[in-house]
Amino acid sequence: MMIEARNIEKRFGLNEALSGLSFSVAEGSVYALIGANGAGKTTTIKMMLNILAPTRGELTLMGTPSRELTSYHFSQIGYVSESQVLPGQMTVGAYLDYLRPFYPNWDETLERTVLARFKLPVDRKIRSLSHGMRIKVALVAALAFKPKLLVLDEPFSGLDPLVRDDLVESVLRHGEDLTIFISSHELNEIEGFVSDVGFLDQGRLLFEDSIEALNARVRLIRVTLQSPARPPDILPKTWIDTGTSGNVLSFVHTAFAEDRLASEIAAVFGDVRFVQAEPLDLRSIFTAFARAEQIKGR
Repeated sequence: MMIEARNIEKRFGLNEALSGLSFSVAEGSVYALIGANGAGKTTTIKMMLNILAPTRGELTLMGTPSRELTSYHFSQIGYVSESQVLPGQMTVGAYLDYLRPFYPNWDETLERTVLARFKLPVDRKIRSLSHGMRIKVALVAALAFKPKLLVLDEPFSGLDPLVRDDLVESVLRHGEDLTIFISSHELNEIEGFVSDVGFLDQGRLLFEDSIEALNARVRLIRVTLQSPARPPDILPKTWIDTGTSGNVLSFVHTAFAEDRLASEIAAVFGDVRFVQAEPLDLRSIFTAFARAEQIKGR
């Protein structure tokens, strides 16, 4: 595994930022840790990169405990953040010239290729660039030394769709043998290219799954009943986020299987008029799970 977290806890004084956080990121995957602002995503990344120490638990990168990472390990890790501070007084070219000697694997051909793709002016000072162009500079610097792991912390915040799509395409095109770990609350913007997701809510991981498995097992179900809908007192645990409108009762099925749905509906409601199952996008899935977690906590 490229990254493994086991029962991570992080406290700041009396405030518990993360609790019981466990996840794993396989080599070559594109793993998204998603959740609302303040959920603990950046804190997790800071612990991964040994900026912060876990209060409790074990966290490893490339098989090495995060607290024991050396300069060699960091030469294998690229990092881009929407809040990343770059030296504004330097030109783009001077900044890359400065970084190049630190990385033995720096590929100048790749550097020039990505610079040209992004249309970055090497003679412009970084402080004169737009937010999107500064993110592109950071991404050139992160890709040019061919890291094994690329960490992206909310990289698309505030970017227009064209810039975002260009960044994604460039990472995927030039990230050969690359593992990507991305944190984001912009769920619809990452859905098309991630392979695995972890859902973080108020410092706790609701679950993690591959996108393929998630899309297969989660459905919005609408059941049209014979009379005005009223939720049963007891529902299967895999049915969450229940709502009613007239004769229609809706819920999110988190363990959907087409060949079992009819019998499951009959066991709860008896005879019904109509049953409809629809796939959900990533944002809707996260919202359903988060609402269910809030109800459990009441």
